[in-house]
Formats: sequence, structure tokens, C-alpha cells
Amino acid sequence: MGSWLLPRTLRRHVYAVYAFCRHVDDLGDEAPGDRLSLLDDWQADLERCYDSTPSHPVFVALQETIRRFAIPPQPFLKLIEANRMDQRTSRYRTFEELLHYCDHSANPVGHLFLYLFGYADAERQGLADATCTALQLTNFWQDIAVDLGKGRVYIPQEDVTRFRYSEEELKQGIVNAAFRALLAFEIGRTRELFAEGLGLLDMVDGRLKVDLKLFSLGGMTVLKALERNGYDVFRRRPQLSRRQKAALFIRGLLPGRPRVNTGKR
Repeated sequence: MGSWLLPRTLRRHVYAVYAFCRHVDDLGDEAPGDRLSLLDDWQADLERCYDSTPSHPVFVALQETIRRFAIPPQPFLKLIEANRMDQRTSRYRTFEELLHYCDHSANPVGHLFLYLFGYADAERQGLADATCTALQLTNFWQDIAVDLGKGRVYIPQEDVTRFRYSEEELKQGIVNAAFRALLAFEIGRTRELFAEGLGLLDMVDGRLKVDLKLFSLGGMTVLKALERNGYDVFRRRPQLSRRQKAALFIRGLLPGRPRVNTGKR
């Protein structure tokens, strides 16, 4: 829905960035064969956007976007590296390790979006990082069962141990008091990141403000759905209905910041 609000002059550039992100994720998650080699080839064509002529249609479109908005290669390179990480790592020992992954898999998307709207400063990028990491974490908690099917666990191992749960119980889809406490803890600090990222709303204008607000509202609504489901992510994947999306769209158009219940006073 947020894409409806994009200025017409920006839409094709947003689509070019999205196409890059979508394709690199597909290479990392679904491509047959040697995925690391495919990612290397993808990076080589990206680099041609900066010094010659790329060959893939996605990069032919993206090269114009890169030049028009003076986008550096780092955000694109980080997204490629995140998909390399997925080939090498399936568990995260600490929350800091998980945040490092999010800094590659999610935060660059926020930077790219800001570049398209003319913002290139570190302060705005830092606030965008909080929102993007929160959205990535929300997706992890929402898709615990899906990721298990791919052999991946994104809940930090130190937290699993702290709450006296186990990966064996996770694989069996056991939702007990320990699991609920564990997921409530992860959701709580995800909300703190959403609250931090909302500071960006006061530093951008126009349609971007609405889009950013919608991103946060959508993520926070998924977190509420997880709680309403009793944290049972194995039997019912929390997702937003069309009615909920429409309601969020209307809320996104209203003035003011969303309220975030972080549990802190």
C-alpha cells in the first residue's frame, strides 16, 4: 500500500532497488547449484554499474538509479554479503551477532531508501537502522517455523539457554512457559528498536514520513498478533489481513507518532 504514495518520478528507481534486493535474496535462499559462486557473479555485475556496463537487466536499470542519486556500493555489497552469511551460518550465539547480521541483511535497505529521497547523513541512517533491524527481527519471530524448515535458527543461543528452553524443543514445536517467556523477551527488545526508529519521522518530509510510519505500524501489529496467538508460531503464522492493512494505511495518514509499549516507564 505504501508504494501507492511514492512520487511517480521515484517509482521506477524504487522498483530497480527492490528488484536487486529480491533477486539477491532469491540467490541466497532458493537458487540451485553453487550459491556462493552465483553471489560472486552478482557482485561482479554490480561492480560494473560503477566502472563499466552491466549485463543483467536488473543492473541495467539500477545503474541509472545509482548515478542519479549518487548511491555508493556499500549498501548493495552488504546485502550480497548477508546472503553469503546465510550459506555459512545457521545459528547465532549472541544477540550482538544477530544484530551484525541485521546490519547486512536489513539496514542497507533503509539507507538505499533514504538515498532515493535525498538523505545521506549518518544520523538519519542510524535511526533507519533501528527500524530496519526491528522489521528484520519481527520477521524472524514471525517465521521461526519457516526458518527451521530451512535449517536456520535466528533466536540467539544465549537467550535459549537463559530461558531454559532447548533447540530440541524448538524442533518439536513445543510452546511452553519457557518458550513464551523467551519470545516475549525478544519481542520486547524489538519494540524498543521500533520506538528508537520512530525518531526518524521528525527528520523527513512528505510521503517518506508516511511510508516509514507504515513500515513501523505493520511490524508492531505483527508483534501484537504474535502475543495474541499465545506465541504459538508453529501452528499459525501471524500475518496481517486485508482489513488490518487497510486500517494501518489510514493510521499511517494521520498525524503524530505511533505509540510503542516497550514496558518501560
